[in-house]
Amino acid sequence: MPGNYPDRIKTLPLYDGRFDAYKLKAQGSDVLFASYPAATSIPPHTHETDNYGVITRGELLLTMDGKTTHVGVGDWYHVPANTEHAAEFMVDTDEIEFWFQPGRPKS
Repeated sequence: MPGNYPDRIKTLPLYDGRFDAYKLKAQGSDVLFASYPAATSIPPHTHETDNYGVITRGELLLTMDGKTTHVGVGDWYHVPANTEHAAEFMVDTDEIEFWFQPGRPKS
């Protein structure tokens, strides 16, 4: 799997989904170390999790509520649960995503 992650991260189980990621299971959330090849496009979708992410290499074009936001290296983003959104990765991109399960406190 592509991605510029430490060897220890690369020993984590692979995520089985729409993109490539290593998955670290955590209580009440999942942590994904995801990689997207250039020209990856994820069509509009929703999910039940409250997602936060930080770009560690490359960039994300995130579209929510009709507005597209550029998310660069070191930038955090938030996709609230059940919010329709789409993503585009114009260059090879790595990120760390936190998927919080419904009903967990947001403090």
